[in-house]
Amino acid sequence: MVRLVSLICLLVAAASLSAPLHAADAACPAWLDQDMRRLGSTEVVNLCDEYFGKPILVVNTASNCGYTGQFEGLEAMHQAYSAEGLQVIGFPSDSFFQEYDDEDKTADVCYLNYGVTFDMFAEIPVRGGSAHPLFAGLAAETKAPSWNFFKYLIDAEGKVVQAFSSGVKPSDEELVAVIKSLL
Repeated sequence: MVRLVSLICLLVAAASLSAPLHAADAACPAWLDQDMRRLGSTEVVNLCDEYFGKPILVVNTASNCGYTGQFEGLEAMHQAYSAEGLQVIGFPSDSFFQEYDDEDKTADVCYLNYGVTFDMFAEIPVRGGSAHPLFAGLAAETKAPSWNFFKYLIDAEGKVVQAFSSGVKPSDEELVAVIKSLL
């Protein structure tokens, strides 16, 4: 009996050594395997752990931009498609000089002014040599954001399906059609 228990323990230990750190590490792209802090919080999540295996709409946001009103459309999209698996995630950025220096003000714009319930993360740079690895990876797959509210649609396998410019509203028929095709 002791030998059987020892053998089982050895097998379990060997299996745990070969198991990936993330449920989908084998396929999750490195640019998505990032630990990110939620906006207005100390909670840190790994994007692969949280989102890989689901379609994702990644958006760089700004609180003081002509496109800031798109928060309403992004929230409507989140409400309409999250039950089907779509993950909308926002990343405030001051790369275009239109974000507050105070994270609490940024959080207020998102959560109080626009009622955002989709996941928002702490401010990061999204373009150029200082771009966060997430956005550097997205840019390498397609192109760098040219302005705030640039959108990247990623399929459940971690492939960037399409990038959409800031002028494409969340309710745009083309964007919605591509999202529906991934659900």
